[in-house]
Formats: sequence, C-alpha cells, structure tokens
Amino acid sequence: MIKDWKQHMNSPTPYRDLTQRLQLLIRKHPILMKTTLSNIFTMRLIGNKTHGDLAEIAISEFINQYMYDFRSIHVGKDLYRAKSKEEDIKIINEITEVEFPVSLKAYVHGPLQLSTDKKSSMFLFLQNEENIETEIVNQEKIENILNNQSFSDFGDMNVLSLVYEEKSKLCNIMIFDYMRAQGSIKRIVREEPGHQGSGRRRKHPVYKFYGINNDYICEVRYGDAAANALQRGLWTHTKNASKFFNSITDGWIEYSDNLDLVKLFSHALVSSRIGHIAAFKEVEKDIVQMKQQAGIL
Repeated sequence: MIKDWKQHMNSPTPYRDLTQRLQLLIRKHPILMKTTLSNIFTMRLIGNKTHGDLAEIAISEFINQYMYDFRSIHVGKDLYRAKSKEEDIKIINEITEVEFPVSLKAYVHGPLQLSTDKKSSMFLFLQNEENIETEIVNQEKIENILNNQSFSDFGDMNVLSLVYEEKSKLCNIMIFDYMRAQGSIKRIVREEPGHQGSGRRRKHPVYKFYGINNDYICEVRYGDAAANALQRGLWTHTKNASKFFNSITDGWIEYSDNLDLVKLFSHALVSSRIGHIAAFKEVEKDIVQMKQQAGIL
C-alpha cells in the first residue's frame, strides 16, 4: 500500500538481492557486461527488434556463467503467454532456493513500457472511478486508486531495462524504483487524444502521474478498444523520469558493434550442426579464458 511505501522501499527482496549482486559484479568486472551488451546491441544490425529477443537469452546466460549463486532459465514465448505475470527469465537463488520472474526490456532511451495490461484494467478503473476528475490531486483519493486491485502489480514487477542510445553508442541497465515512484505521486492527469506527446499527437487518451514539482513519473495507456492491446499498460520515460531510476551499471557505458558476431550468425545459419558444435566448443573455451582473466574461475 502507498502509506507503507517508506517501510518497503529498502526491504530486502530476492530481485533486489540479484540486482545488488549484479551491480557489484559489474563494478568489479565491467568488461564482462560491456562485452555482453555490445553483442546484444550489435543484433540491431540484423533487425530493429532482434536485440530484444536475444537480450533475454544473453542476460540469462550471463547470470549462469558469471553469477555462481544464481541460476537462470529462459522462459520462452509460449510459456510467457501462459504466465499470470510478465516473465522472460526465471531466476533461482541457489542458496535460498527462492525462484522469481524477471522481465527484460531492451528499449531506446525514452518511452519504456513497464508492464502490459491487455484488459486495460488500470485505465478502465481510472476512467470509471466514481467522481473521477480529469485532474486528481486529493492524496486520499490517489492512495485509494493505487491501493486498488487494478494496480496490485504496480510495485510487484521485476523489470530489468537495457536502455541504449544508438547514435552515441551508449547503454545503461536501469531499474525503475516503483516504491519511490508510488510514494511520490501527487497528481494524476487525463490527457485526451490530440495532445502532443513524445513528439507526436496521441491517438488515445492516457493518465499521467506527476510528483510534487510537476515531475513526470509514469502513465497508464490505453482504454480505447482500437488501441493495440500490447501497448496498453504502465509506461514511463527513461529521460523524463530519470530520477525514479537506479542504474546498476552506475551510469552510461560505451558499447561497440561486433561485426564478427554478425558474420558468425550468418555463417551459422547456412552451416550444419557439426559446425555449430565445433564453434560452440571454441566459444566455451573463450568464456573460460574470460573468467580466468577476470579472476572468477
């Protein structure tokens, strides 16, 4: 509940433990993550959306290779569709045996979808709430809204966001601080179609959430039946809501395109399993060498 957000903000969770450990690993051995992120974003040379899917298996494998107290399983799209919560990879803490889902997002620096709400539950609740106004500033009413079942997942999402700036070749692993955001909401505003947003006019209404100094925090999209179901849900903006993000890479890091990886992919697609097995053995040797150089083997 929002009234308890300060108590929960720093409370330990399995996901928080993972991200803190990941941050420590990156600080100690930055080349491991820099190499991985460079390989992930190189996939944009193959296709504009290719990097997003491959980021899931890449981060899953990164955890398996370099974070010995954790095990990761890539869930896959078919399993994902059957899940009640958004989940791209499943993490198992090998010490505590606790399992928890993680959703991977690979987005350009800007609008970021935190969760999908195909049924528009949040939007419809805001729209149908009795005595709802186009602008809500009453804190008790805001608290009641955020405590409603429609918003039950607001602080219960483990989203790891891989954010990039393609022109400057910079990337960042960012985590939206849900508890801080939830406790900072002072105003909810409905914006109608035609309003200028993200550089273009909106086709559907949205509800935007602001802080005490009119700081943008997040927004709920959309309720219109004509809107893409996959676009509905909770969104934020990595630029406009930057103060509500934590960076586990300690800020922006440079990445570079790996053209040899693209060449490897193209040749692998027209070669046999025999070639794949031979190449895999060489890749395994390289990973061992990287671990030895980092002093983690």
